[in-house]
Amino acid sequence: MSSRPVPFYVFMMLVIMSPLAIDIFLPAIPVIAESLNATLASVQATVAVFLAAMGLGQIVSGPLADKFGRRPLAIGGILIYLIGAITASFAPSVEILLFSRVLQGLGACALSVTAMSGIRDCYGPERSATMYSYVNGVICVIPALAPLLGGFLTEVGGWRYNFYFISAAAVIIGLFIVFKLPETRPADTKSEGKLISRDRYRNILANPVFLYHSGLMMLAMAVIIGYVTTSPAVLMVQMEQTPLAFSYWFGLNAFINIIAAFVAPKCIQYLGKRNALYVAISVCVMSALLLIGLSGVAEPIAFMGPVFCGNVGFCFIFAICGGSALKPFGQEAGTASALMGLFQMTGASVIVGLLQLLPITGTQVLAILMCLPMTWVLVSRLRASHPIIRETLA
Repeated sequence: MSSRPVPFYVFMMLVIMSPLAIDIFLPAIPVIAESLNATLASVQATVAVFLAAMGLGQIVSGPLADKFGRRPLAIGGILIYLIGAITASFAPSVEILLFSRVLQGLGACALSVTAMSGIRDCYGPERSATMYSYVNGVICVIPALAPLLGGFLTEVGGWRYNFYFISAAAVIIGLFIVFKLPETRPADTKSEGKLISRDRYRNILANPVFLYHSGLMMLAMAVIIGYVTTSPAVLMVQMEQTPLAFSYWFGLNAFINIIAAFVAPKCIQYLGKRNALYVAISVCVMSALLLIGLSGVAEPIAFMGPVFCGNVGFCFIFAICGGSALKPFGQEAGTASALMGLFQMTGASVIVGLLQLLPITGTQVLAILMCLPMTWVLVSRLRASHPIIRETLA
């Protein structure tokens, strides 16, 4: 482990590459479908493919971070990400575009694991919870700005300019990794044995505190994925909003997330983790009821208003659960953060995908997703491990 302090902005730059790859091209989805002579659904699937690759990549990225270090993983991740971005910018078909998104997802996965484990390395089990909330706030800046930038780039030069921009950003981030990111892996990190083995994950998966908080993180992420995948169709197709108007609504939602993410640590400190969690999941259920109640109103605010409220609740869930899930694993922070990422990305994507197969509307899917955290908490109260969980939330 390097004795040099790591500037927090370095970790922030690593984590923004994931939302950047998702959000910048959302306004261009209809244009991409037309350009590649593909269906709208197949282009929308590039979001799910990216997230699935990012989630599955956690299985390898976490152990790699613990075995070889955070810095090598970050360098390898940004290279894969860059290759994927360049491939996407020249994709002649939707199949090649989907393949490029897999590469980008794998690269973003490595960067995310580096950032999450690096924060745990540098800030310890207690302060890292607050830092994760700040990271979440910074991540929310990208959805506020990226769709506006993507809409502008699409209008000026075409949809491929979005991926030209992502490629340039990857080069810049790569330089910061090379010159500003030292190795942060603690000397006592457990890294012996096979890279991928049941034993490596058994202790983490057997920890009830990890499972409880990671489950909540997964369900919170499911709502975000549900919103990202359904909002273009709801706003631009059903409600006939222009790509620019869509960008404004998307950006306003992200701005609210930014405020909530930075306010959350202070509120949690005042209320206590347990009370703050109950407030958060109650807000989510209330938002779901509003979403259903206003589903017959063909105005963007009828859809986005409940989304605004629900996302405040999920910002609090992330702030409470991110640090708590990793708290017991100082010697296995890379593997633990990777498992948490696997639950968040792949698990959440599967949940959203299964619900979207049902004969219900996107609004109804989103409402169901908003109610799942409350269900998880209620079910967890019935488990024998609940006293341990309750103690951690005191």
